[in-house]
Amino acid sequence: MSSERRSKDKLAIDPELVRELARLLEETGLSEIEFERDGQRVRVARQMQALVGPSRLASVADVPLLVPEPASIDPAKHPGVVTSPMVGTAYVGPEPGSRPFVEVGSRVQTGDTLLIVEAMKTMNQIPSPRSGTVVQVLIADGQPVEFGEPLMIIE
Repeated sequence: MSSERRSKDKLAIDPELVRELARLLEETGLSEIEFERDGQRVRVARQMQALVGPSRLASVADVPLLVPEPASIDPAKHPGVVTSPMVGTAYVGPEPGSRPFVEVGSRVQTGDTLLIVEAMKTMNQIPSPRSGTVVQVLIADGQPVEFGEPLMIIE
């Protein structure tokens, strides 16, 4: 098999995977979801668009959006990365089934709670180290995290 053919096969995106990720977005109400396998990363995000007419604001539409993203970018090197201060389990909301503290697009101020890391049966609120906008959430609710692991990016 030629290297060009292998390269094309490796870059091919499975449309069924994209559809399944889009269905998960709709079912869960998340604004984006990311999946990585064998060094290939697929992120599907809903783009909120408001259409403005001459006399009134039109309805907001959820538009599935496939955002290609190179797998080589290391979020740990981003200047706005927020890392875990401890080993534990990360929770995005104050209790199961509740709204997350922040989502992609949320504006935060220094000290605002971003998420909770449970360590040794203690719930530790993780504050925002800076003001800005959450541009990426790198963990899922209930995910185990390590000390120094990137949790989200704030710009």
